[in-house]
Amino acid sequence: MKAICVTVNRELEVRDLPAPQQPAAGHVLVAMEASAINHGDKAFLKMPAAAGPQIPASRHDVWGASGAGRVVALGDGVPAEYAGKQVAIYRSLTRSPDSVGLWCETAVIPYTSCLILPEQVNARDYCGSLVNVITAYAFLEEVAEAGHQGVIVTAGNSATGHAMAALARARQMPAIFLVRSEAAAETLRALGVEHVIVTSEGYAGQLALLAAALRATAVFDGVGGELMGQIAPALPANSTIYCYGFLGGAAPAAIHTTLLMMKNLTIRRFSNFESATVKQPARLVAALKALEPLIADPMFATWQGQQFSYQQIDAAMAYASPDGRKAILTAQEGSAVPQSLQ
Repeated sequence: MKAICVTVNRELEVRDLPAPQQPAAGHVLVAMEASAINHGDKAFLKMPAAAGPQIPASRHDVWGASGAGRVVALGDGVPAEYAGKQVAIYRSLTRSPDSVGLWCETAVIPYTSCLILPEQVNARDYCGSLVNVITAYAFLEEVAEAGHQGVIVTAGNSATGHAMAALARARQMPAIFLVRSEAAAETLRALGVEHVIVTSEGYAGQLALLAAALRATAVFDGVGGELMGQIAPALPANSTIYCYGFLGGAAPAAIHTTLLMMKNLTIRRFSNFESATVKQPARLVAALKALEPLIADPMFATWQGQQFSYQQIDAAMAYASPDGRKAILTAQEGSAVPQSLQ
């Protein structure tokens, strides 16, 4: 089979590998439909130490963490319900030395890294979704257990922001979404999101009033930088800022010590790998099962950009979309994504 593998120099190359025939116990064999290139696929390729132990091993050094396909064989101990099903995959959910990365024609993956998709959806539409969905699910589980009743989401119009909106709505948890433009706000409102605030002049006062009314004391911050310092004065007392991303770039976050003391603010990081949802096998299985009836929500769909073949991997890795769409890898020749999927 064709596969995209990592060389000793941390480059990517297409290789011919023997196709796996029978998955190990607890694993499934998946005929891959498509794989999305996520930010982590690029960052951890050049900076593997940044990932620490979070990225599971991959036999034959096959790269890729997100994808979708159809299960064609079950290892011992895998529930029979996975047989023949379409699945969305996030390889990093479960570490295994028997795993084969997803940028190949046939992958071997623990079934606890797979979410069963409904037959009526196109698997390709979810080839980069599970990383965002499980992040949102694990975060909402964690903050609910910590006693928070509402959330504030920066980068509200991101893929993870959309997943957060869908899941917060499903569990009836009040949520406020911060976006950078009126166009982004209209996108969310058109999807039925109620509380959207554009981070333009004077927004902090609006945020303070709404956060107090909704008791939104948990912040999922994918931006950081100056935005964190701007929103801190608007947060209710006893709020916690969970740092997840750094779209704000190199700009530092500035929060005065007196504000931390007066409002009893907490700042901590959030990692889905360190969450109870992902770390505890029983909870991970329960989360994947809970997400099955929800996954067809259009807000979970992968933001697809241009399609590339495996042979076009260099161009695929260089691809950048101004609106956050992801390059899509398939075993077929690349082409533009049909307008209906954009």
